[in-house]
Amino acid sequence: MGIRKKDVVLMATISSFEGLVHPTRSELRQFAELFVPLFQASSDEARRQAVAALSQCKTIPPAVALFIGSQPIAIAAPFLTASQAIDDDTLIIIARSQGVAHARAIVSRESLSPKVIDALVALRQAEPRARPGAIVEEPAEVLSPPPVTASIEDAEFAERLASEEAMRRRIKGLARHLGHRDGDRLGLRTLTDVQQALLVRFARARDASHFATALADALSASRWLAERIMLDISGHQLAMTLTSLGMGFLDAVFVLERLYPQLADRQHNVTRAWAVLDALDPEECHQRVEAWRRADSYTYKPEDEVPAAPRLARRVPAGDDIRIVSRRRI
Repeated sequence: MGIRKKDVVLMATISSFEGLVHPTRSELRQFAELFVPLFQASSDEARRQAVAALSQCKTIPPAVALFIGSQPIAIAAPFLTASQAIDDDTLIIIARSQGVAHARAIVSRESLSPKVIDALVALRQAEPRARPGAIVEEPAEVLSPPPVTASIEDAEFAERLASEEAMRRRIKGLARHLGHRDGDRLGLRTLTDVQQALLVRFARARDASHFATALADALSASRWLAERIMLDISGHQLAMTLTSLGMGFLDAVFVLERLYPQLADRQHNVTRAWAVLDALDPEECHQRVEAWRRADSYTYKPEDEVPAAPRLARRVPAGDDIRIVSRRRI
């Protein structure tokens, strides 16, 4: 009975705080002092409801943001993925101190600053690599949505999280089916962590010029070939290239949606980018991309390289093979 009363007090305290349009420093400090002990004394259900509610607040005390973000991932996940009240330094501290599950939740945020991206890339590079052929256990699913709360807003929020999580599971299952583990790619050209992070970052900024440079480096080919791949406005050739290079499925979906906005349209609960990647055969993609690279190497000359951004005036039909003719300007 005592815990139930503290649950009520906790939610009442949060409701009162939500009513403050522009809380003062004194009000923020007072809320932080009340919230932490009430949260610790409440039930898990009340904690999840409290975190779901605070995830929608535009302003919360930094100490409370760090406290919530450092909770077990089953509780902290909706806050880390949705809250706009967490500053960059707090996100970096949580990612560095709480482990992979919390870092993954941060990565799934709608937007990340360059500062946070750099920190996450550094953490990813520091992760120990599994030996080829070693059995890697998949981590238990941790991004579970909070239970439905009493308010309509919280119910809608929980429903949206459940829908997103179902989609995430489907994508992860497909990624495992396509086989992107290092042990399955022995002898194949594969993106390094840095190359993949750079491609994702330039796609996020829709920086076609730098993306083409990074793609050419990943292919060990000329920039001209990278530009030709990107000129296919259907995104099909780039999808084949990313699949051949072993880019993670989630990252590949993101890259295609950013560089080709029409692929972000949803069809049957998935985006067009997801459908394009789903339809590809990895072995066929590898053979096609290697053929492009061979043709490029036959005609490539260093003096022909033109360090210009991709010219998007000429359209390339979807799925057409890239034919190497000449890269000299007329």
